[in-house]
Amino acid sequence: MKQFFGMSQRGNLDEAIQGLVHPQFIMLLSNETQFEAHVKALEKRFPGVPSIGCMGMCYQTSVVEHGVGVIAFSDGVYAAANVLEHVSTMPVKYIRRLEQDMKHTGGSSSDTVCIDFCTGNDACVLTTMHTALHKRGIPLVGGTGGEGKVSANGRIYQDAVVYGIVRNQNGRVKTYKENIYHQMGDYRFIASNTDRANYILGSLNGQPAKQVYKNILHVTDEEILTRTFQNPFGKVNGDDTCIISIKEVNGNALACFRQVNDSDVLILLELGDYQAITRETIQQICRDFPRRSAIFSVNCLFRYKLFSERGYMQTYLQDMAALGCHAGFVGYGEHYNNRFVNQSMTCVVFE
Repeated sequence: MKQFFGMSQRGNLDEAIQGLVHPQFIMLLSNETQFEAHVKALEKRFPGVPSIGCMGMCYQTSVVEHGVGVIAFSDGVYAAANVLEHVSTMPVKYIRRLEQDMKHTGGSSSDTVCIDFCTGNDACVLTTMHTALHKRGIPLVGGTGGEGKVSANGRIYQDAVVYGIVRNQNGRVKTYKENIYHQMGDYRFIASNTDRANYILGSLNGQPAKQVYKNILHVTDEEILTRTFQNPFGKVNGDDTCIISIKEVNGNALACFRQVNDSDVLILLELGDYQAITRETIQQICRDFPRRSAIFSVNCLFRYKLFSERGYMQTYLQDMAALGCHAGFVGYGEHYNNRFVNQSMTCVVFE
């Protein structure tokens, strides 16, 4: 298979798709003002080709912040694209579409992946999709787009998740999740006074969540939003940790980017040696895949900000480019199988 990446910092779609021939699956990453026009123009240019899209930044060896990017697979890919609607209330209503698309593509855990873009209610959406995907062992990688709109096959949707079932006809696929944080001290908290609908974390061990965070890290209210880059919360799931970013201060509570429930056990995390960790991820991919056709990744917005502030983003993209054809987008939350995480990187590698 082959992966194409085209972009235009000016938002010129014709410029972004220059050189794209016979795509078999397309992902569109556009901006708020041009998204709808780009969706319609892309469908007109490549009618009937399975496609999904959202609003967000994309990257290859550099980042496109306000323009448009197109990532496409060809030469040995079999794909289907579709949508689950009403994700805030009843995404399971449309699960038959996903089941039929899996049957249509005929893939398995070794050669097929699901890539998704979502507008919200991610945890519920991923749980719903996993009920179908796990029957065939098909992994999932994706993320949350911006402005509450996504697209599939030339149509725009709100309150939805769009997905592509992508089968590599020439080799394996494998997904990865990278965590650059580890536990800080022995802090363990029981969450309470949560508001699931608004992702509010009210109390930790019976104390106001904001005050607990401030007391441990000796920060002001204003510093909390930037300190989450270094010290997010984590929710332990077996041998894995789901990162929970702080979005804003809400009175004495903290609003997060991921749902927290009453009685959840949380830990406090701290930033590790991210350069060493990213190098290890690259080395692991090389060990698993001596030959690589493509790598598609999703990097969290907060990782992008952290890496940019520390002058590492360009080096990171250059290091990832050494793997081969690497491209991806900057999400507002990352998806990995049935897990919704923050401040992480997820990716899929195609042999």
